[in-house]
Amino acid sequence: MQDQQWINEFPGAIIVCDTEGIILSMNDKAIKTFESDGGENLIGTNVLDCHPEPSKTTFKELLRTQKKNIYTIEKNGVKKLIYQAPWYRNGEYAGFVELSLEIPFEMPHFVRR
Repeated sequence: MQDQQWINEFPGAIIVCDTEGIILSMNDKAIKTFESDGGENLIGTNVLDCHPEPSKTTFKELLRTQKKNIYTIEKNGVKKLIYQAPWYRNGEYAGFVELSLEIPFEMPHFVRR
């Protein structure tokens, strides 16, 4: 078995849910980020209950269609990249992973060939 402890100290928030939206796992950054909403106690609850409209409807549709959703947000002076994508177990759809990464307001963009 591979060591997956790196996930807890990864500097971005990682949340994993099942196909119904039940939160299965949160790394330390996600627990700290959502501390005022319950932190670790959110594990076992539905991620849909954590989203207001129209985000709730959007995420419900993602769970159904298994499509990625990638965007940036700014909140409290911090810009973040949000990357929501399906995950699979033995090739079978198992739910969604949300990565939330703090990014600079200005950042280089490279075109590689």
